[in-house]
Amino acid sequence: MNITKSTIVSVFLIVLFIFPVTVSAGEKTECVILLHGLARSETSFNRLALYLKQEGFYVVNIDYPSCKKNIQSLSIEAINRGIKECMKVRPSKIHFVTHSMGGILVRQYLVLNKIENLGRVVMLSPPNQGSEAVDKLKGYKIYKWIGGPAGQQLGTDENSVPNMIGPADYDVGIITGDRTINPFLSMMIPGKDDGKVSVKRAKLSGMKDFIVVHKSHAFIMTDLDTINQIIYFIENGIFNHDQPEADS
Repeated sequence: MNITKSTIVSVFLIVLFIFPVTVSAGEKTECVILLHGLARSETSFNRLALYLKQEGFYVVNIDYPSCKKNIQSLSIEAINRGIKECMKVRPSKIHFVTHSMGGILVRQYLVLNKIENLGRVVMLSPPNQGSEAVDKLKGYKIYKWIGGPAGQQLGTDENSVPNMIGPADYDVGIITGDRTINPFLSMMIPGKDDGKVSVKRAKLSGMKDFIVVHKSHAFIMTDLDTINQIIYFIENGIFNHDQPEADS
């Protein structure tokens, strides 16, 4: 019997129709969207992405032009792209892990858009009430060049984007640091800070849990203690306040 190429293709298509390649109903697939901070890139989340994948999550590590547009535009573009990528695996839940301004993008998005299968949100060092460092620097040309339009929106005044969005009505846990590698910026920030954001101003009304780690703003996302806490919150909705600090 001669089997033609067209016959093979037809059989293959029939098999795909009868047995589509999808996630089975009994398999729990959860997606985690990672959003980096201002003037950073997706590479800052590479270590976390690896650990999340080892835990069985489908990870979408978004790179977006944080210094090119305002927060409103960036939130729509980056998060819609992340959700579209997540939908490839038909996730039961879509979680977010953010660093710095990435958390403000999620807040901005969720105040205007509903995600039906939204899971939990973990924010690392978010300027949820703005940053005094931005107040001091936003008038300088070098900061305008580095931070772009979004960088101008992160001050502490009542009209700044973080302070106009409002409280969270979803499960959000916040991890912030109290160590600095930038004493110049820390001198501009009252109280304990991580070199960019004060511990106090990282807090958000409506948050489910809050924890401070002894890390700086720039490297909090690569710290093993932080990574363990991220995974714990996604799975349990709270942080592990009894967890000893891990060796990084």
